[in-house]
Amino acid sequence: MAASTSLTSTERKLRASDAGNTSWANTEDRTKRTQPGRDAFRKSFEDPSIADPVERAKRAENAFKAHMAKLAFESSKSRRKKKAS
Repeated sequence: MAASTSLTSTERKLRASDAGNTSWANTEDRTKRTQPGRDAFRKSFEDPSIADPVERAKRAENAFKAHMAKLAFESSKSRRKKKAS
């Protein structure tokens, strides 16, 4: 039987938390480590059907800003609802 299957759910969570914290403790440049993820997220707003790279970048930037504005709006509604409760 593999070691991971003999652990309880709580033990697996604790082991994963330890591994994550150890990994980040050994990371000298956090920004560099997370840059590929940020780049991929921003790229997800690009429309590949737009041939002109300048226009594609402008539209991707606007789509990103719209996404962030929507998140801010939803967060604001959630905080207002929570405060009213």
